[in-house]
Amino acid sequence: MEQTTRADEKHTHTKGQGADHEHGHLGGPAWELGFAITSGVTYIAGAIFEYFVPGAPVVQVAIPLFLATYFFGGFFTFATAIRSVMRGRFEVDFLMLVAAIGAASVGRFAEGAVLLFLFSLGHALEEYAMGRAKKSIEALAELAPPFALVRVGDEVVERPTEELEIGDVVVVRPHARIPADGFVLVGNSAVDQAAITGESIPAEKSPAPDREDALANPGRIDETSRVFAGTVNGSGSLDVVVLAVAADSTLSRVVTMVREADDTKSSTQRFIDRFQRWYVPLVIALVLVVLAFGWLVLSEPFADSFYRAMLVLVAASPCALAVATPAAVLSGVARAARAGLLVKGGGPLETLGKVKSIAFDKTGTLTWGQPRLTDITPAPGVTAEELSRVALALESSVDHPLATAIVTGLEPDVPADQRLQAADVESITGQGVRAEIDGQQAELGSLRMFTGDLTPEIETLARDLQDAGRTIMVVRWGGRFLGVLGVMDAPRAEAKAVISSLRGSGVDQLVMISGDNQRVADAIGAEVGVDTARGDLMPEDKVTTVRTLSAQGDTAMVGDGVNDAPAMANASVGVAMGAASSAVALETADVALMSDDIGKVPFLIRLSRASSRIIRQNLIASLVIVGFLVPASLLGLQMGPVVFIHEGSTFLVVLNALRLLRYGNGDEHSGIAHESRPA
Repeated sequence: MEQTTRADEKHTHTKGQGADHEHGHLGGPAWELGFAITSGVTYIAGAIFEYFVPGAPVVQVAIPLFLATYFFGGFFTFATAIRSVMRGRFEVDFLMLVAAIGAASVGRFAEGAVLLFLFSLGHALEEYAMGRAKKSIEALAELAPPFALVRVGDEVVERPTEELEIGDVVVVRPHARIPADGFVLVGNSAVDQAAITGESIPAEKSPAPDREDALANPGRIDETSRVFAGTVNGSGSLDVVVLAVAADSTLSRVVTMVREADDTKSSTQRFIDRFQRWYVPLVIALVLVVLAFGWLVLSEPFADSFYRAMLVLVAASPCALAVATPAAVLSGVARAARAGLLVKGGGPLETLGKVKSIAFDKTGTLTWGQPRLTDITPAPGVTAEELSRVALALESSVDHPLATAIVTGLEPDVPADQRLQAADVESITGQGVRAEIDGQQAELGSLRMFTGDLTPEIETLARDLQDAGRTIMVVRWGGRFLGVLGVMDAPRAEAKAVISSLRGSGVDQLVMISGDNQRVADAIGAEVGVDTARGDLMPEDKVTTVRTLSAQGDTAMVGDGVNDAPAMANASVGVAMGAASSAVALETADVALMSDDIGKVPFLIRLSRASSRIIRQNLIASLVIVGFLVPASLLGLQMGPVVFIHEGSTFLVVLNALRLLRYGNGDEHSGIAHESRPA
C-alpha cells in the first residue's frame, strides 16, 4: 500500500502579483477606498456645519473638517503627483492637487475639499473596477496547487510545487489539479484543460508509449499524453512525469505574458500618450490665460478669477482620456486569456480588429498535418467491402505514414471476423507493397508500380482522384484490379466554417499558402473556401506573399509558430496555433492560440473589433465631456458639479471597458463544429 508522508517544512505559496497602478501603490486599492470614504465623511460633516447649522463656529469646526478631507482625499493624489513631477511629467493628479490648493488659498476650503473627495473616490472606484479585469489574470496564477505528491520508490511524498524537477513522477488524484507540465506515465483519465487551452470539453489522456523517448523529445509527445499545470484531472488517477519546473510551465509563461501585455501599447495608446505630453502644458497655459483675462482685462477680484481658472483646470484634466484605452486593452486581453487566447498587448489586439486579409498556412492549420484516407473507389464489378479487406490486409504489415492512414481509415469498416491475412509481405521502396492473400498475389501501390498494366477504368478513377489533390493507391489481387484508394492531408472539419465566418466578419482576402504542389493547394483551397490558394512555395516565397498582402492593408498570418515564423514575423499580426505545447510559439507569436483549435480565430477577430469599438466610444465620450465642461466652467458651473461630472465620466469609461470581460461568454466557437485531432 502506498504511504503518504508530509514534507517537514511548509513553503508559503506566493500569489502572483501584477504591476501596481500608480494609485493604490502605497497601500493598495482597499486603503485608497478607505481614505476616499473617510474624506467623504469629513467633507459631509464640514458641509453640514458650514451650510446647515446656523451660528456654527465655521473656523473652529468646519475648516478643520475640510482640512481633514484634504489629508485623506489628497494623500494618494499627492504621493502620485510627487512621483510624476520627479520624473519630469505633469499629469492629472498634479493638476487636481494644484486646483485644490488654489481653492484653499482663496478661502474656498469646501470647494477644494469636494474636489479631492470626489477625485479620490473616483480613482478608488476606478481601481476597484480595473481590479476586476486584473483578477481574471491573477486567477490564472492560483491554478497550480502549492504542493504535489511525488512518487519516491514505494512512497508518495508531499513536496512544494516549486521544488519539482524534470523527470519527477507526481501522483495526481481524481479531481485534483495537476501541479506541473508533463506527460502521463500511468493511468487514463479525462482532464479539464479549459484554463489553459479554452477547450470546453475535457480531453482524454492516456500514457505515452516510451518514457525515455518522451523525456528526450518532448516536442514529439502526442497531445493525448501531454498535460499542463493548473488543469483539473477527471475521475481517474494519473502518474505524470514532470517536463518543466514551475517557473517554466505553460501556466507560468501565460500568466507572465498576460501581465506584461498591458505594456505593449496600441497605436491609439501611443497617440494618446503623445497627445497628453503637449495637452497638459496647454491646459496649464489655458488656466493662466483665464486667470490673467479675468483679473487684468475684466478687472474682477483676483480670488474670483483664480477660482474660475481652477475650475477650468479641473474641467480640462484628461482623466477619462488617459484611462480610456488601457482599461479596454486590459479587459480585452483578460477576456481572450479566459478563452485560451494569449494576446500580447494592445498593439496586436487593436491591429487584429483592422486586418483586411488573413493568410493561413495549409499543413497543420487548415488541415491536420497528417494523411488520412479520404476515398475508397472500387472498380466496376467490385464491392467496397472486398477492396477494403484486401487493402487492410496489405497495409497492416507496413510501417509507413500512408499505410497508417489507410489502416486507420479502414479498420472501423472491416469487422474483425472478416479480415484477411497477408503472407510473405514485401515492401517495394517508393512504390508500394506486395504479398500473398489466400494463395493469390496482392499488390497495393502508386501508379508507377503498375506501369503499362493499368486498365482504362482504373486510369480514369486514378486521374479523377489526382485532379482532386489526392495521393492515390491502386489495389490488385489475383491479377484483377479492385480499385483505387485516395489519401490526403484532409481539411479540418471546422475549416470551411471558420473561413465563412471570417468572410462574414468583413475580412476581404482569405489566402492559403503551402509548400505542397499547386494541384493539392487548389483542391484544399476549394474545399475550405479560401479566396486564393498558393502552392509550391518555399519559406522565402511565403514571406513574399505575406509582404504583398501587408502592402494592401493590415494582414494576419495564422500558422504553427515554428515553421511559419518568418512569414508570421512579416505579417502585421502573427497568430500561432497549439502554443500550449510550444515554448517557441508562445515567445514569437503576437497572438497564441493555446489549443490546436482554428475555430477560435473568428472569435478572436470579433473580440478585437469589439475592443476597438469600445476604445473609440471611450475616446469620443472623454473628449465630449471635456468639450462640455470647459465652457461650462467659464460660464459659471460650480466646482461640485464640475468634479462630479468629470470623475463620473472617468468611472463610466472604465465600466464601459469592463463589458469586454463578458464579451461572447460561451460563444468562442459561434456554432463552428470542432473535430478532434485524428489518432
